Amino acid sequence: MKTTKWLPSPCCKSYLPVLFALVAISLPGYLLAADEMSFDSGKHRVTLIELFTSQGCSSCPPAERWMGNLKDHPLLWKELVPVAFHVDYWDYLGWKDKLADPMFAKRQAHYRRDGNISSVYTPGLVVNGKEWRGWFRKQSMPSDEGKTGRLSVDIQHGTLQATYRSATPDTETLSLNLAVLGTGISEIVSAGENHGKTLPQDFSVLSHRIIRSEDGRWETGFIPPAAPAGSQLALAAWVSRIDNQAPLQATGGWLSNSARDGNE
Repeated sequence: MKTTKWLPSPCCKSYLPVLFALVAISLPGYLLAADEMSFDSGKHRVTLIELFTSQGCSSCPPAERWMGNLKDHPLLWKELVPVAFHVDYWDYLGWKDKLADPMFAKRQAHYRRDGNISSVYTPGLVVNGKEWRGWFRKQSMPSDEGKTGRLSVDIQHGTLQATYRSATPDTETLSLNLAVLGTGISEIVSAGENHGKTLPQDFSVLSHRIIRSEDGRWETGFIPPAAPAGSQLALAAWVSRIDNQAPLQATGGWLSNSARDGNE
């Protein structure tokens, strides 16, 4: 485990209402129109697993392999939604992580500011908004059976619609998180702590949008990019409160017509 005393300046207002078009993502390949597809969390809480990682961190490959093994987990997308946020604060060690984004480091720092994690480090795992160090001791993942609502996402003809039906009658402003993930990406690292290694990158966040709603309903344009060579795209979606980025509910699935398509 690598730790750092550096903390990005946490500023919730600077990045919570971020809205930017997915068509602006700079990725190889041509843009593809999304097929008609639907994702639904169901009535029970779906676990969002966040891995904060870096290609420049020698401690991270084992955690990334562990997350990569979730590709074949029978509960993937049904009860588990994994996302890997690549941070940039280890780039100074000699290798610039090509999947890193300063906003992902800010997300981790936000968890630290709110007391959800003890410190900023990689590999760092957050399960349903709470730090989970049990991975280092090969413990079972914690489960959360708390009361929650139902999140549904529908994509048709380049438009994404989402609805969150709260388990409580209270109406509050919520944030919908949309993360396009890349799985099966392979990166040859030629410098830094992982010099000479070929790193498999799964469930890596390629784009992260956050959109607010006053009524638990969202509609936005959605045209995912073509998957990088040899990889596959997925969508992870989750809802959180505007003042707390811990997820209330999550869903997701593959964004292609391959054998892994859908959240069956």
